[in-house]
Amino acid sequence: MTKKHAVKTLVIVESPAKAKTITKFLDKDFVVKSSFGHIRDLPKHKLGINVEKNFEPQYVVSRDKSKIVKELKTAAAKADKVLFASDEDREGEAISWHLSNVLGLNPEKIERITFHEITKNAIETALEHPRALDMKLVDAQQARRVLDRLVGYELSPFLWRKVAKGLSAGRVQSVAVRLVVEREREIQKFTPEEYWSVGGDFSAQGEEKFNAKLTATPDGKLDKMDLKNKEQVDAILKALDGAAYTVANTEEKQTSRQSSAPFTTSTLQQEANHRLGFSAKQTMRIAQQLYEGVELGAEGSVGLITYMRTDSTNLSEKFLGDAREKISADFGEKYYAGEPRIFKTKSKSAQEAHEAIRPTEAGRDPDSLEQHLDKNQFRLYDLIWRRAMASQMAPAKINNAVIDIASNNSYTFRANGQNIVFEGFLKLYPEKTKENILPKLTTGTAVNCAELLPEQHFTEPPGRYSDATLVKALEEFGIGRPSTYAPTIATIEDRGYVERDDKKKLFPKEIAYLVNDLLVAHFPHIVDYQFTAQMEESLDQVAEGEKEWRPVIADFYGPFKENLIKKDKELNKKELTEEKTDEVCPKCGKPMVIKMGRFGKFLACTGFPECKTTKPIGGEKEAAAAEPTNEVCDKCGEPMVRKVGRFGPFLSCSAYPKCKNIKNIEIKLNLKCPKCGTGEIIQRKTRRGKIFYGCNRYPDCDFALWDRPNGESCTECKAPMVFTKKGEVICSNKERPEHK
Repeated sequence: MTKKHAVKTLVIVESPAKAKTITKFLDKDFVVKSSFGHIRDLPKHKLGINVEKNFEPQYVVSRDKSKIVKELKTAAAKADKVLFASDEDREGEAISWHLSNVLGLNPEKIERITFHEITKNAIETALEHPRALDMKLVDAQQARRVLDRLVGYELSPFLWRKVAKGLSAGRVQSVAVRLVVEREREIQKFTPEEYWSVGGDFSAQGEEKFNAKLTATPDGKLDKMDLKNKEQVDAILKALDGAAYTVANTEEKQTSRQSSAPFTTSTLQQEANHRLGFSAKQTMRIAQQLYEGVELGAEGSVGLITYMRTDSTNLSEKFLGDAREKISADFGEKYYAGEPRIFKTKSKSAQEAHEAIRPTEAGRDPDSLEQHLDKNQFRLYDLIWRRAMASQMAPAKINNAVIDIASNNSYTFRANGQNIVFEGFLKLYPEKTKENILPKLTTGTAVNCAELLPEQHFTEPPGRYSDATLVKALEEFGIGRPSTYAPTIATIEDRGYVERDDKKKLFPKEIAYLVNDLLVAHFPHIVDYQFTAQMEESLDQVAEGEKEWRPVIADFYGPFKENLIKKDKELNKKELTEEKTDEVCPKCGKPMVIKMGRFGKFLACTGFPECKTTKPIGGEKEAAAAEPTNEVCDKCGEPMVRKVGRFGPFLSCSAYPKCKNIKNIEIKLNLKCPKCGTGEIIQRKTRRGKIFYGCNRYPDCDFALWDRPNGESCTECKAPMVFTKKGEVICSNKERPEHK
């Protein structure tokens, strides 16, 4: 790069990995430092918002960031200029603003540079076009932070008082819980309906056999649900006994199928869930690694994809040109779309970034990187590269054929076939396209029916939400933004509101029903889909400079606080969470009631606190309702069953009470133990119910962490990196706070 600064310029980013990648593109007159995320925030253990002074936030520098702040202040004092290079979205803008305040920098000394990819060209262009801090984006981030803090810190303690300690509520998380609860209730209320279809195996002389479905009777067209029982079907089979068949009509039409747009945050999370089985959180963690930089041998750290929090489907002109060259070279000119394909962004608020998620270099195909990436990094990069490249490829050409077969007594069967004439983009980005090639027949040709095939069906309930379908629902309702989808799903899971079934689908725990119903009945605005979406629109208007952030908060908080005070007086915990039973306490003889705790329902003595007897609902009868598993008891050899106790699900021997062996159900993180290298990290609980993470080979391996590990190691001391409660990634080595 051409030398442009006579003295040192300090560049501050939010991530060590990003700093390492950027350093490659700058000469010795630049010093790149990382703030390791936010260096100040609202305080942890109090509201931190002066409601009386127009919702003034009271930011504090966290204790573990004091050393980083000192280092940055020293570096800034020595620099002629300070450039803030945090991500180009509201969160990134806020990080830069907080830094400028904490470092006490002169506004004239501050410049902001932004880029959507960490490449030499992007960094050089950014350095040529610095700008001032965008306070509209900062205000939008402040508004969201203040709003979410007010809801969380005011409503969560209310739930503690009225339901159970340890519960939480949130402006977006509670709406997500509502979606999951309402879907589960749809499933529970669903009544299957019986319906039938009639197919037939047909063939003309000298031609292959093909299948056709009955679509019309002498009475008219048949819809899917028209045949409701076996009696109707038997009558049709009787009428067709001995019938003769001819080809009544044939059609053939060629259609084109266009490729999808390159990924946005939402579509990436959905497709990675569908195709790779990744959770939204896992997808974003791996995408962050690919964006910030991966070591590519002699090349050093290289940013492989553009910024991964975006609503945009735009592609840069350079990428469009490079994609054309790559497609033409690898597949031939006919596989290129003919001209750049431009996609219209669907989201009204597409402002988080200016490009779709794409590879930084079109020519960097996945195979050339496989040796440098771990398995999941490779799979996600491969998906992103293929989707972006396929978006510029020619449409697939598909031949669709129809054959109508008529009986001599006016029953009609239809056969649908399709075959791919030209793969186009499907060559690179295959989609589910089942080929079914029909024979070439002409009208009037006699055909033989080898067999009629009646089949019974039942309607099915809607499916539980997966990460993909929940993200799609949140996006369609306008709830949250690209940066919030993954943490929202992770939060409702971590807080114990939802669990996953054996297909990794989300379903609500008992406590979710109670909390959701309480909020719907008494705080309808908090969990109202339309209201939450309108609030997101207001935050967008703040970011666009159309609204001031403090009045937005005031309009919400006044009615919310008034209702909270009212409901605190009106609602009684016993009425909400207790249910009378016929059972008596085995210790003191007093009546027992069903109570709702954080981990579900249980029986408790009404003599509390003098008598603290509790027991699971159903007692020993619970074994009959327990879910069978494939595990075998390691003490007696009998099958283990899944039960749910006061502290959540666990495995119990089916031979209880003869064998009282129980085991915790392992919640695996798909991470190898960094200490022994053979065990797996699982989520566990202390006797008091506090979550921690440890090796499943305990007591042979005693590795344990309070914070959830992310599978990476600190570049300085090799200790595991972990997620904080705010979602930041820090070093777990408490003795080396400078690595955080």
